[in-house]
Amino acid sequence: MRVRKTALVAALSSLALLTGCGAADMTKQASPFANAQGAKTVTLSVQSWVGAQANVAVAQYLLEHELGYRVDTVQVDEVPAWDALSQGRVDAILEDWGHPEQEKRYVDDKKTIARGGELGVTGHIGWFVPTYLAKKYPDITNWKNLNKYSHLFRTPESGNKGQLMDGSPSYVTNDKALVKNLKLDYQVVFAGSEAAQITQIKQFAKEKKPFLTYWYAPQWLFEKVPMTEVKLPPYKEGCDAVPEKVACAYPHTPLEKYLNSGFAKNGGKAAAFLKKFQWTTEDQNEVSLMIAEQKMSPEDAAKKWVDSHKSTWKKWLS
Repeated sequence: MRVRKTALVAALSSLALLTGCGAADMTKQASPFANAQGAKTVTLSVQSWVGAQANVAVAQYLLEHELGYRVDTVQVDEVPAWDALSQGRVDAILEDWGHPEQEKRYVDDKKTIARGGELGVTGHIGWFVPTYLAKKYPDITNWKNLNKYSHLFRTPESGNKGQLMDGSPSYVTNDKALVKNLKLDYQVVFAGSEAAQITQIKQFAKEKKPFLTYWYAPQWLFEKVPMTEVKLPPYKEGCDAVPEKVACAYPHTPLEKYLNSGFAKNGGKAAAFLKKFQWTTEDQNEVSLMIAEQKMSPEDAAKKWVDSHKSTWKKWLS
């Protein structure tokens, strides 16, 4: 999730282990399989949110069970992942939420990274309140009215201001600039990870407490905790070009795949498969829910999805 764009679990301990939130810069930790001469291996970057894990789980399962590859995964934050991809330490990123500076540097200028096509999922970051709160205070879903309700969102961490809960500081986020530029009486408080944020959201919802949170779609949690988006000033092309001056909503972003240029050219069936890998928001949420909520291992979740969606993934292998 998160901005994951232009600047993304804890009680779910198993999920925390899966996501590797707060992972160190792994660009110095090359996979032992990356670029191994003559070896039929693939190294995939795993981002720290469960939707990205779902992509990798299914891709890894099919690469191993249908194409006979050995797959290694490396957990790395969003921007360092671009460095690792450029250096050939990983072969592919399967879910990028838009990093224009990295695209220009590595895709357009250095040409060490190649576009791998769209994932098939459109991502959107926004501010959300629980639907039970929106029903009680209908006008709370307009940013212009947030200051009127800031007292509802005060926490020990936010002091005398309302709390705007974010996940990891590594996610794409414009929230500090938005709070400042829209003159909102709020304090951005980072939960630290997607898992920690999910835990807090679930606890607030269980107690029917007010909360205002940075969140994103697609995300399986919407099925468990209904949330309503707060309307920010409309997004217009370029309104987020200068990070410290952002005063507009987040865009809707078609999520993209990126491959190391050498791998894109010489990666054989694996590279061809990853370029064709494309599924829907519903597909991703189905696997994410199995991993995060049903506590299935990524491999088991991938197998269950693969077993019931043969007509979808067969096209990726042709």
